[in-house]
Amino acid sequence: MNDDVSRSSEYIHGSSPEEQHRLSLLNGILNESCLRELNLQPGEKVLDLGSGLGQFTRLIARTVGSEGHVVGIERDRHQIMQAKSLADSSGETELAEFRKGDALELPLSGSELGTFDVAHARFLLEHIPRPALVIEQMVRSVRPGGRIFVSDDDHDNFRPWPEPRGFHALWQAYVRSYERLGNDPYVGRRLVSLLRDAGLTSIRNTCVFFGGCAGNERFQAVADNLIGALEGAKDAMLSEAFLDEESFDTGMDGLQHWKAHSSAVLWYTVCCAEGTVPNQTI
Repeated sequence: MNDDVSRSSEYIHGSSPEEQHRLSLLNGILNESCLRELNLQPGEKVLDLGSGLGQFTRLIARTVGSEGHVVGIERDRHQIMQAKSLADSSGETELAEFRKGDALELPLSGSELGTFDVAHARFLLEHIPRPALVIEQMVRSVRPGGRIFVSDDDHDNFRPWPEPRGFHALWQAYVRSYERLGNDPYVGRRLVSLLRDAGLTSIRNTCVFFGGCAGNERFQAVADNLIGALEGAKDAMLSEAFLDEESFDTGMDGLQHWKAHSSAVLWYTVCCAEGTVPNQTI
């Protein structure tokens, strides 16, 4: 592959222990809701791109059961190691298969291509400069009549209320950090277009609620995920002078005060889209 095609963006949040903890919290918030939308059937063969810590991958594997097969693809070797460690500690060492690889050049053999029933990716396309190439790889991996299911962010959908002091400047700097890498922080709104352009049929779109309010049992995790995501992107924001350190601290302090507010609420939905690989693929 040429340099332009193979260029995967750096993950702006890094892979620190704090980021791993945040991702684990994120799985706890979203996995069950995402699984319902994925609508898996027993015995299906599933490819999970950007499998990260593997928590959702293993949930997928439990859902398709022993007659199914699940392969998780993750490019970060530290996350692969952590995913395998978590599987071991849960007594699920053999439940799903984890492979190191790039979503733009899948580590699949020729005999595996075109055999999966479902290809899934969540929060991956926003970190890829050319997400259409990932969809192309997903189409190649799935059998005719199989499904592609993608979920991703539209960063224009985050609405904390009451709006934290300094949040607007902080959020705009965060979004610009994505754009600097050539990525699309609003890719969620484009998911249907990406699937249609890849020749998929029977396309549908939906969303998964990813929010909460003070007093709700999940609000602490939701708020901590938002704060953790911004903390993890601090270096990316400051290194490009999208924000100065004083403004960053003001925004983060505002979020801490917001989290403690009796009427704090976060409105947000994750965009999801699904399409079917036609019998005659492009």
